Amino acid sequence: MNKDFEFTITSTPLNEEYSPSETTRITTNYANLARGEHRKANLRNALQMINNRFNALATWDNLTGQRYAVELDIITVEVTLKAPAITKNEINDHSIKNSAPSDTKLQGANKSFPAIEVLKTTIVDTKTKQRTEGIVGNNFSSYLRDYDFSVVLPAHNKGQSHFSVPDNFGDLHGTLFQQLVQSNTYKAHFSKLPVICISVSDSKVYHRTENEHPILGVEYIPNETSLTESYFKKMGLNVRYFMPPNSVAPFAFYFSNDLLNDYTNLELISTISTMETFQKIYRPEIYNANAVAGKRYQPNLRHQDHSVTRIVYDRDERTKLGVEQGKFVEETFIKPYRATLKQCIKQRA
Repeated sequence: MNKDFEFTITSTPLNEEYSPSETTRITTNYANLARGEHRKANLRNALQMINNRFNALATWDNLTGQRYAVELDIITVEVTLKAPAITKNEINDHSIKNSAPSDTKLQGANKSFPAIEVLKTTIVDTKTKQRTEGIVGNNFSSYLRDYDFSVVLPAHNKGQSHFSVPDNFGDLHGTLFQQLVQSNTYKAHFSKLPVICISVSDSKVYHRTENEHPILGVEYIPNETSLTESYFKKMGLNVRYFMPPNSVAPFAFYFSNDLLNDYTNLELISTISTMETFQKIYRPEIYNANAVAGKRYQPNLRHQDHSVTRIVYDRDERTKLGVEQGKFVEETFIKPYRATLKQCIKQRA
């Protein structure tokens, strides 16, 4: 592991009283819910949806359908670069794309940067009073990913007749993530590797297979790979697509090692119930549709035959602020520490 990087992990409860910190990406789904006049009702209703879905899936020894509750914690990962910022003489080195005009603001060493936020689930058995560690990951929030997709990628394709991906796209992000999960800091906090659960892509077609898991549900296979899959692959994550029982569309589950055998049923249910709730709020056209995905399924974000929850969020704001957050990364992380980050990528290669 690169000695220039150290990670700090902190935890914040996600409950009705939650308010986003200054370093939280404000487009992250839970942060978006926790703003405005409806913030408490949004959080309360979302948490209740999670509990209801969990109990609907964990049916054994659960006659009342109220045995379990899910507690959520926001896990914030900050990275500290124990290296000097670039000098003015290094500004013209464009090895990391799209960085460093001549007015770069230089920073000193040992600066912490808010790199990643994920969610950790804890399963509470109200009958036995037992608390069980769930899955860490679930939602995935990354400033650096905003930079890659909202700054680097558009700049690379500006004025081009055909879409393409720049060389080394996602290498830095992948390196940081893999170093994080291999670090002693991560291992001191969590016993298992992360599982990330996100929406399927509306640009791909998914075909149902005969494979079915009792908790994850029916497996789907996409007709082609995607940029997102390639990006997560650089993080050391593979992907499988499953539609859980009584869901209406498959989810993308990103994981290391063995998704089906490394996690218990309750752990998997905690991820499904959490992320299906958020996707019903943010992608109702797909995950709150009134028709279930068939043997051949292509998601459609313009699909009108869907229901909406009573939870309020601002989708337009989420889209617009992605660019601003990407530029924040460029100014405060990419430019000042270009030499260190370049070496980090080189060592990984």
